[in-house]
Amino acid sequence: MSVPKAIRYRLRRRRSRERGVALIMVLGALTVLTVMLTEFQTESAADLSSALSYRDSVRAEYAAVSALNLSRLLLASEPTIRQAAAPIFLLMGGRSFQIPVWEFADRILGAFNDGEGRERFESLASVRLEEGENLGMEGAGFEVKIVDEDSKININLPAKGDAFSQVRTGSAIATLISGLQYDPLFEGRDGDGQFTDRQTLCAAIVDWTDPDTQQAVCSIGSETAQSAAPEDSFYQQIGQAYLRKNAAFDSLEELRMVRGMSDDVWANFVEPEPGDHTQRTLTVWGRGGLNVNTANAQALWTIICQYAVETTPMCIVPEEAIKFISIVSMLKSFTSGVPLFNSPKAFLSAMAGQGMFGTVLSAMAIEPVQFKSAAEAEKAITTESKVFSVVVTGHVRSGKRETNVRIHAVVDMDGAPPPAEGILNALGQAGGQNAAGNPTQGAPGLGSGTVVGTQPLPDGATEGALSGYFAPDPAGRILYYRVE
Repeated sequence: MSVPKAIRYRLRRRRSRERGVALIMVLGALTVLTVMLTEFQTESAADLSSALSYRDSVRAEYAAVSALNLSRLLLASEPTIRQAAAPIFLLMGGRSFQIPVWEFADRILGAFNDGEGRERFESLASVRLEEGENLGMEGAGFEVKIVDEDSKININLPAKGDAFSQVRTGSAIATLISGLQYDPLFEGRDGDGQFTDRQTLCAAIVDWTDPDTQQAVCSIGSETAQSAAPEDSFYQQIGQAYLRKNAAFDSLEELRMVRGMSDDVWANFVEPEPGDHTQRTLTVWGRGGLNVNTANAQALWTIICQYAVETTPMCIVPEEAIKFISIVSMLKSFTSGVPLFNSPKAFLSAMAGQGMFGTVLSAMAIEPVQFKSAAEAEKAITTESKVFSVVVTGHVRSGKRETNVRIHAVVDMDGAPPPAEGILNALGQAGGQNAAGNPTQGAPGLGSGTVVGTQPLPDGATEGALSGYFAPDPAGRILYYRVE
């Protein structure tokens, strides 16, 4: 039976309208799949990149920790190195100096670093490391800088609570900021919108750390405490949510909370070069005495003018102060870290125009300095450092990506035994004997439940291990630790 012509026509039109539907469906499916695959690829790439970044950051952090431990070992080895070099100093007719091994840490520790570090070590020691075992680091490396904190003016001394420390610190700060060239820093408003003069800034720093409630009086060259009014409520009056701490600074950054510490004051007196701790003049970690062998020229000028008579030219004439700082900076660059003074008396004699160094200063038109009290000035200086900032940066380079982890630790080497003695003491504690071969109080065998005094020891602990915990660490004590 034949299909009517009209029906055939309608069927033909319907088929023509439906032509290409399959193509559209295929293109739609491809579009959806493309979007899904792109999203999946993006997420996978992000996850992979995150995983690689985390892996590299962990490797970089462990490289930095390794550099920190190596740096502590280097600092602990300095007395041994000094002892070995003592005959040379005696032949030169003088007592031994502290050898600033930390100045060359990046090159000395290069044997344990990446390829670039190994090259620095080979140039220093004139050796080849190809035949060495367990040296170098593959896929990671580090940069290390050790900074002497005893070469800076310690503003934490007032926390001791005695009047002498408060006066000494206040006098040092007042001297540091006394230069006429710094007048513009105290003429405008500070970061809190207040006017802060030199006396107010100096008193605010001392009052932050001293435990009393009396406002500090800062005076250049003053050696005696002066009475003052009670500390005010400045921080509450301007709406700050904190009070004076009346305790030591925990970190240098805490100094930013003190009244009058504007960015300009910070850049001139605290951290002239951001991130470069060698340029700092102030510290919150040193022992108190200024190491005149390692201090920068501005810190030396401060300690000299703090105890010099009022008529000393370099202390009252800005041009003379700038000349002194320039000459001392130049001389320090020539000596490359070699110590010049073997005692505080040698430094005071040189500033008085005596000795070889004093003759050099006199030849450069630096007038001899007369001190009000050489004995008091001698108490404020030293020629040996014990507190150090170790700034290490671990890095991992992968293609064009570089991952860095920075660690800043402050190590106190005061009282740390030589490494060999520390190892013997540790072994002695574990074996029930100290380094001298004498039995320790708690020999092994004191099992779980052993009582020391009235408190039971933890499971597996011994009295020897407990006493060993409080024994001096050959690698020094960590005072500050921050991962950046």
